[in-house]
Amino acid sequence: MNNRNNRVCPVERAGILDIRIRRWVQNPKKILKHYIKEGMTILELGCGPGFFTIDIAQMVGNSGQVIAVDLQEGMLQKVRNKIKETELEERIILHKCDENKIGISENVDFVLLFYMVHEVRDKESLFNEIESILKPNGQVLIVEPPFHVSKKAFENTIKKANDVGLTVVERPKIFLSKTAILKKS
Repeated sequence: MNNRNNRVCPVERAGILDIRIRRWVQNPKKILKHYIKEGMTILELGCGPGFFTIDIAQMVGNSGQVIAVDLQEGMLQKVRNKIKETELEERIILHKCDENKIGISENVDFVLLFYMVHEVRDKESLFNEIESILKPNGQVLIVEPPFHVSKKAFENTIKKANDVGLTVVERPKIFLSKTAILKKS
C-alpha cells in the first residue's frame, strides 16, 4: 500500500528502524498499553523489521493474534527470523500486501499505522479497507513523523479517514509525532 518512489524504507536500511535507543523514545508497550489488551486481534501495517510486532504479540497473549503486514518480503523475513522457534510464531501472522491493497479479510480490534500513512498514495482506499475489517468499537492509531508530514497534510489524512467513517476520539502525545486515535462511527 505504498508509493515506491523512494518513500519506503528499503530492507537494507531496516536496522535504523530497530535500534535500542528508539525504545527509549518510542517504547511500544508505553505507546500501546492503553489500546491493546490480551486476546485482541491487531493489524500492524508497515511492520518493517518488527520493532512493534514482538511487543504487540506479547501484549495480546496466547489468546490474541498479530497480523504483521508489509509491502516488502525482506521486512517480513526479518520478523520471521526474530520469532523463529519461539511461542510468538503461533500468534504472529506475516502477510505481504500489494501496493494498493492490504488483502486480509479477518476482522480486527486495533490497527497500528506507525510512520507509514505518508507513504500511501491512495489513502481513501486504505481507510476504506481498514474500516471494512475493523470490528465495532475497534480503534486505529495513526502516528506520523513531523519531519515528513506537515500539520496540514496530517489533517488532510484525518479528513480522508473521517470521510469513510473513522472519527477522531483522542490525540495521544507521542514524542516527535503527529497522532490520532480513530474509531468506527
